[in-house]
Amino acid sequence: MTTREMIQAEIGKIPEDRLSELYGIIRTFVASNSASSRPGIMTKLRQIRIQGPADFATNLDLYLSGEKSADEDLH
Repeated sequence: MTTREMIQAEIGKIPEDRLSELYGIIRTFVASNSASSRPGIMTKLRQIRIQGPADFATNLDLYLSGEKSADEDLH
């Protein structure tokens, strides 16, 4: 007996008045599987690229305070 057949056999045992509840569970399950195929937030964040001077990470505090200007250092 295949998994599909086993599932169908179990569904056959469910009272008619509870089938709408099962249908909701199945819809949620299907939606969660299709949602997981979309890229997650971390995947999207890894794709972000910024353009800045070579010492931007080292001197971030100087750029934020205005002591250094990124416009001057970009070539």
